[in-house]
Amino acid sequence: MQLFQMPARSEWATIVARPVMDLRAVERKVKPIIKQVKKKGDVALTKFTKKYDGIKITQFEVTSEEIAQAEATISQELRNAIEVAHRNIYSFHLRQIERFEPVETMPGVLCWRRSVPIERVGLYIPGGTAPLFSTVLMLATPATIAGCKQIVMTTPPGRDGKINPTILYAAQVAGVHKIYKVGGAQAIAALAVGTETIPKVDKIFGPGNQFVTAAKQMVARRGVAIDIPAGPSEVAIYADHTANPAFVAADLLSQAEHGIDSHVFLVTTYEPLIQAVVEEIRQQIGVLPRRALAAASLTHSKCVLVASEEEAIDLLNEYAAEHLILAVEDPGRVAEKIVNAGSVFLGHYTPEAAGDYASGTNHTLPTNGYARAFSGVSVDSFVKKITYQQISQEGLRRLGPVVEVMAEAEYLHAHKQAISIRLQHLEKQQFESINSNSSNNGLP
Repeated sequence: MQLFQMPARSEWATIVARPVMDLRAVERKVKPIIKQVKKKGDVALTKFTKKYDGIKITQFEVTSEEIAQAEATISQELRNAIEVAHRNIYSFHLRQIERFEPVETMPGVLCWRRSVPIERVGLYIPGGTAPLFSTVLMLATPATIAGCKQIVMTTPPGRDGKINPTILYAAQVAGVHKIYKVGGAQAIAALAVGTETIPKVDKIFGPGNQFVTAAKQMVARRGVAIDIPAGPSEVAIYADHTANPAFVAADLLSQAEHGIDSHVFLVTTYEPLIQAVVEEIRQQIGVLPRRALAAASLTHSKCVLVASEEEAIDLLNEYAAEHLILAVEDPGRVAEKIVNAGSVFLGHYTPEAAGDYASGTNHTLPTNGYARAFSGVSVDSFVKKITYQQISQEGLRRLGPVVEVMAEAEYLHAHKQAISIRLQHLEKQQFESINSNSSNNGLP
């Protein structure tokens, strides 16, 4: 890890900068894939699956028999773990459903808001060296709670033409409606434009490699919504004199093993901790099956020694981590001062890995500093908020003149007219009603 000791605040921008992802070259490769999928549909998917996954597939949809077979191959222990994680994720996300009461902003003017599910959502789940079945739970569970009518999932097949059985089981538990054997940029293209087999969706979710990331960004520019800007995984740890070096090292490595482009960031006010953590990393990394990936990630990761807690908090808010662990004496107090982070883990016994799998919070989070402005995936990600208003005649009499003045000031006279014509109608009705009553009350 790169070490920075008491850096000046003027150096912070350089320290917190992540490696720049230049997707232009990747987009040049992805563009024809999207074009071909749009033009040739399933035929293009077969071609690209053969080219990139090494398997010829013409039947992309996973059958109920395949799902049943997958379940039979998974140990009871793993099935139980998945079910516990799903319950925790479901419990946490269920409380995110918002219920809005109508608001009378002035007499006769009623406004309210309603959450409406996005009808068709697509979930992309990477396969490869780390089949992320946990991401199935993180995406499908809030989609189910939101009430999305169509939840479809794509994931790349293995060389045997099958989907990882744990991914299939997690999808069944979490409520995915349809599963398709297709990965990479071609899967994103299929979800964005639709093919003979795979339906077009309204919003695409899920992580992936640089080709998937580029494809998501490209279809987003063409009008298909995506979840959040994605980049390599990252964790920041703020550790003080109470931190356990073994715990800190383990947390850093748990993020570093995601891939060579993962980013880990250690901030401390306690200088002796640094060498202790380095020694622990050396001991722990040797037994990791993915130690080469973790070691490569650590070469561009950083450790920063600062003079005070105030500086540590300011630096962490500047970094805006995807995951932030507060391995400090009073994490609750420090957490109140954190304003930029995807998800925060408080105390020595709250590892980031717990949130990745089963504590209940969502692990699909903003990376690359986007936590300054973006939230992680939640039930809100799977709904849109529609506002409503209803104005009575009396309400329009009160509100109308205000709108007329404002519309005229903006030179939008048709806006003013939409109000004025109604007010004139109401005035005419009132005048006719008064005359009618006056006639009825007169002498014959």
